[in-house]
Amino acid sequence: MHPMLNITIRAARKAGNVIIKSYENPASVKVDNKGENDFVTNVDKAAESLIIETIKKAYPDHTIIAKESGITKGSDDDVQWIIDPIDGATNLIKGIPHCCISIAVRLKGKTEVAVVYNPMANELFTATRGQGAQLNGYRIRVNNVKDLENTVLAIGFPYKQKQYSDSYFNVLQKLFTKCADFRRTGSAALDLSYIAAGRIDGLFEIGLKPWNIAAGELILREAGGILTDFAGGNNYMASGNVVAGSPKVVKDFITLTLNDWPDRLKC
Repeated sequence: MHPMLNITIRAARKAGNVIIKSYENPASVKVDNKGENDFVTNVDKAAESLIIETIKKAYPDHTIIAKESGITKGSDDDVQWIIDPIDGATNLIKGIPHCCISIAVRLKGKTEVAVVYNPMANELFTATRGQGAQLNGYRIRVNNVKDLENTVLAIGFPYKQKQYSDSYFNVLQKLFTKCADFRRTGSAALDLSYIAAGRIDGLFEIGLKPWNIAAGELILREAGGILTDFAGGNNYMASGNVVAGSPKVVKDFITLTLNDWPDRLKC
């Protein structure tokens, strides 16, 4: 096992224990509003603190980019840990057992190690660059579907960017004539991991953040999938506009929907 993967798994499992205890005791979950439709809980902060503490013990010189506490520069900025302590925090707030810890390790701008862990289901998705993706130690692969016909697609509504609602629902309507069904789970990192495991066939979403994408991207790619922006390019980390799936699903999606997005969302 890659030494940084071992530390990443350890950090994710420690944070997972915090999340499970909070889920079992809903009264202990305290919610703050960071902005419109943007929530943070005491559980996010506690889980993130534990993840950072675990990483820093092993790699004190590395840079950390965390959802709640921001950037902690290390003396070795070539290695960056990108952390989302709870992707799907709204689900936790509502008592829905579907959320995850997402941790990625990037070396000179390329993700080398990734962990997405759903503590409620005890499902650990992992990947190391060039060595494939796994779920609880077993190799996973994307579904080898030819096009959008009969696919099940994960979606995420643009609840923080409602100015794009018309474009979004036009695309959704067009896709609905092609695919079999949609799923809205509330966790992009788990959606990407589910595509990698063949549970769903694709995803599109507007306005994701790097900590939503980084770990799931490597897991997806190591399982044979791809991730692009809405024009088929590589600007998704900056824009947060993501389409993911098998190469054929992504190509079919872009061909079908490219002209439905305003230019500012295509990259």
